[in-house]
Amino acid sequence: MHRTLAQALVDNFLGNAASWYKLTIIIFLIANPIVLAVAGPFIAGWLLVGEFIFCLAMALKCYPLQPGGLLAMQAVILNLTSPGTVFHEAENNFEVIMLLIFMVAGIFFLKELLLYIFTKIMIRVKSKVLLSLMFSFAAAVLSAFLDALTVTAVIIAVAAGLFGIYHKVTSGKGFDDDHDHADDSGIGTETRTDLEQFRAFLRNLMMHGAVGTALGGVCTLVGEPQNLLIGEVVGWEFIEFFVRVAPVSMPVLVVGLLTCVAVEKFKILSYGTEMPTAARRILEEYDRLEDEKRTPQQKAALIVQALVALFLVVALALHWAEVGLIGLAVIVLATTFTGIIEEHRLGHAFEEALPFTALLVVFFAIVGVIHDQHLFLPVINFVFSLDQEMQVPVFFMANGVLSAISDNVFVATVYINEVYAAFEAGNISRQHFEELTVAINTGTNIPSVATPNGQAAFLFLLTSALAPVIRLGYGRMVLLALPYTITMTIAGLLATIYLL
Repeated sequence: MHRTLAQALVDNFLGNAASWYKLTIIIFLIANPIVLAVAGPFIAGWLLVGEFIFCLAMALKCYPLQPGGLLAMQAVILNLTSPGTVFHEAENNFEVIMLLIFMVAGIFFLKELLLYIFTKIMIRVKSKVLLSLMFSFAAAVLSAFLDALTVTAVIIAVAAGLFGIYHKVTSGKGFDDDHDHADDSGIGTETRTDLEQFRAFLRNLMMHGAVGTALGGVCTLVGEPQNLLIGEVVGWEFIEFFVRVAPVSMPVLVVGLLTCVAVEKFKILSYGTEMPTAARRILEEYDRLEDEKRTPQQKAALIVQALVALFLVVALALHWAEVGLIGLAVIVLATTFTGIIEEHRLGHAFEEALPFTALLVVFFAIVGVIHDQHLFLPVINFVFSLDQEMQVPVFFMANGVLSAISDNVFVATVYINEVYAAFEAGNISRQHFEELTVAINTGTNIPSVATPNGQAAFLFLLTSALAPVIRLGYGRMVLLALPYTITMTIAGLLATIYLL
């Protein structure tokens, strides 16, 4: 009995994760206090950051919340950070937390409208290159005025809806039947190839859309959370921010869109995968049947969702309230006027965002370790030791590399405060301060597309329910982002050298 109970405890640890993965996490937890005692908190802090990145990389093996949470708790116990620091980081990012809780749920109640629009687009736009360019450009424009996480939530909802329709039909079920689209057991051998091709097709579009959020997010004051922080420190309003950043952001936007066309046209790194003919037929049939059987009540719901979507865009563009509060308003309006008043129907909307919200707070604990142990300080000191002409491009690259490793909001916070302190002390001129500010903003937004942990929108996509069903893991995301990482980083670096 004792052995059985012990074995059950071992089996329950991290559930169905592979044995080697469980053993790796245990080794991490044992090694950390030893490294802290032998090598000190600086080395132990960097080791912990590496271990957390490993957990993110293995997101398809085990959701990062549990192993990452164990590492975060150990970091607090080992005094590498403190509960106060973790709470402070969460408090500083409360707007992002509210956005995830309410805005992503709000998008859930607009999914019928989104599915209707994007199904029409995917059916009628036959060119994969044009379709990819539309996804990337639309995501860029929306992210410039809205928020990258909101836009990512939209494209996730669309892709999940389309995949669910195709998977349901190829499993031998009707459009209205209940179905688990993560279960491939009902897929026949002859349709497996089409299924994998459709997954690759959606992976392509999701990555184009995700990169598009970075292309647009860098451009404006509201595009990314760190942009607001940077703009407040330097004193730039919306238009001035756009103009000041444009010498870097506009060339990068053009290069990013050209990269989208190139990878599709030349089928680089599995890009260029077309929608299977069978999938297009299924979506066309679904669209036709939906149009035929749409009741007046459903048509009214679509009209309401369109009006609520318009309210969402205007409210965000004019900043009527914080993003999370606007999301809550969307939930209230979209459910009130479409008849969704039951508590259990409301609950489903929060299933997608809340696990990621919890993971994000765990991530703030890792950011707390970076902050409390001054892990980035050597890099900052090195950059300030260079000649002023070299500082702008080096700031761009240093911010990019560190953002890809950790969190672009945190990196921007650290760097802009250091630069502002140097300006206040009279060590640099106002012009050089503004040039460094542009380098910080673009550096944290552009090269950070290299990894999912560099961009919150990428991390949200990686840990979404959609990622496993379209086989989009950490390594594959890094690989698919690689062409963009190379071209956009080079374009941004050259712009900081020659155009600032």
